[in-house]
Amino acid sequence: MALIEYADAAPEVRAVFDDIKTTRGIADVNNFWKALAVHPPTLKRTWESLKQVMAPGAIDPLTKEMLYLAASAAAGCAYCTASHTAAARAKGMTEAMHGELLAVLGMAAETNRLAEALRVPIDQGL
Repeated sequence: MALIEYADAAPEVRAVFDDIKTTRGIADVNNFWKALAVHPPTLKRTWESLKQVMAPGAIDPLTKEMLYLAASAAAGCAYCTASHTAAARAKGMTEAMHGELLAVLGMAAETNRLAEALRVPIDQGL
């Protein structure tokens, strides 16, 4: 997998990298963005969408990161799970919160599989 470093990036990639660094207050972008930079339109589109979705709104930033972490873990993406665990911790997720999140994920996975295996019909009114 090719990773595009800032020094080797085209101007349109550098512009996105600069926005990521400024928005997040970081010195360098992580490998996800460097990998996406092999296709500048995908890099830009993904960053713009993520920036909009993860901006403060009706759901606070920590909850958004924890939801992203849960979805990433459920999807089996090790990279995104690690990235969003770090981001959630930076936004205030405690070890106790992380433990409860993992317990909910595990329980949901178990009950989801049971409901699917048993083909439980959906109750009226749900």
